[in-house]
Amino acid sequence: MSSADHPKNKPPKIQQRLLHVDAMKGLAAQLIVLHHLSAYGPISESLSVVLPQLMDWLYHYGRMAVQVFLVLGGFLSARALSAQGQLLDGRVPDLLWRRYQRLVLPFMAAVVMTLLVSALVAPWLPELVPASISLPQLLAHATLLHGVLGYESLTVGAWYVAIDLQLFALLLALLWVARQLALPRAWRRVIGPALVVLVMLASLWFFNRMAGLDNWALYFFGAYGLGAMVHWLGLIRHQRLGLALLSAAVLIALVLDFRERVLLALFTALVLAALQQRHHIGRCLLADRKSAPLIAHLGTHSFALFLVHFPICLLVNALFEYRDPEHGWQALMALLSAWILSNMAAVPFYRWIEAPAGRLRLLPLLARLLSKALRA
Repeated sequence: MSSADHPKNKPPKIQQRLLHVDAMKGLAAQLIVLHHLSAYGPISESLSVVLPQLMDWLYHYGRMAVQVFLVLGGFLSARALSAQGQLLDGRVPDLLWRRYQRLVLPFMAAVVMTLLVSALVAPWLPELVPASISLPQLLAHATLLHGVLGYESLTVGAWYVAIDLQLFALLLALLWVARQLALPRAWRRVIGPALVVLVMLASLWFFNRMAGLDNWALYFFGAYGLGAMVHWLGLIRHQRLGLALLSAAVLIALVLDFRERVLLALFTALVLAALQQRHHIGRCLLADRKSAPLIAHLGTHSFALFLVHFPICLLVNALFEYRDPEHGWQALMALLSAWILSNMAAVPFYRWIEAPAGRLRLLPLLARLLSKALRA
């Protein structure tokens, strides 16, 4: 390895990143885009004729990449709320508001983009655009309650954004309960993760087997809790024993009711734990590779890609339908074009919408405006 390739000579931001997490997020986001391209529109219909096995695989298994997002979401949230295993720091309302703001501002921007594109492509793709839009439906999306209240989603993946907030709120609540207990600090630091394990097991063994609960966090907390426990187990000596016990618990869940998504969540958690351990000892598999900046880029823009790809895919599908091509290879070129354009669109979306949304201090601003309005 040349001196230029040595980890110490990498750009500081690359050194500080969890590149293995970036790689997993980036791959999962790409699979979600390809899954939606295999599920909606004339491109999917045309390619299903010439590449039926590929399109069938993307349709049935591409969507399972969301389990990777769930596990990683739990891991990153636990890491943010309890980096060294300490008790929860900060005020719960502030933490929850910041999470909501980081999610809802880019999400609503993506909803607006989708609605504008839907109005444009409606003559060619009437089956892919909302039949009607109401103010209560928009407000339900803005509060991330559309699934709970039974409103039709205005863009694909809307359910995941709402569930992400619910899962974070549930994790936050469990850690807050542990912090409030009148017990020694050392005990409360153990009780927090213990509560997470209990709710995780309840999800895996019971709630995740009830399809009617798929608008609620308890349905998905099994995968999310696995990710959180990967973080906490990485802070103790007996990590392997802890992972073995978690694996046994998941295997019991699979015996009760075999679910491929749960098996994938377990596999993701074990891979994440192994890669995280290598990261701790300075042996990250990706740090020395020239592809590290690209991996960091894909991880950084994964959420933006998740949000922005559907209006791009609608546009390309509408153009494909308008031209009405006769050859299957043209459908393949259309799919690749939609995929590439989605990745390109994620860059300005992240730079101009997602990143500023994370820095914006909206609550103090709203408080000042309300104070001025009351004094007027």
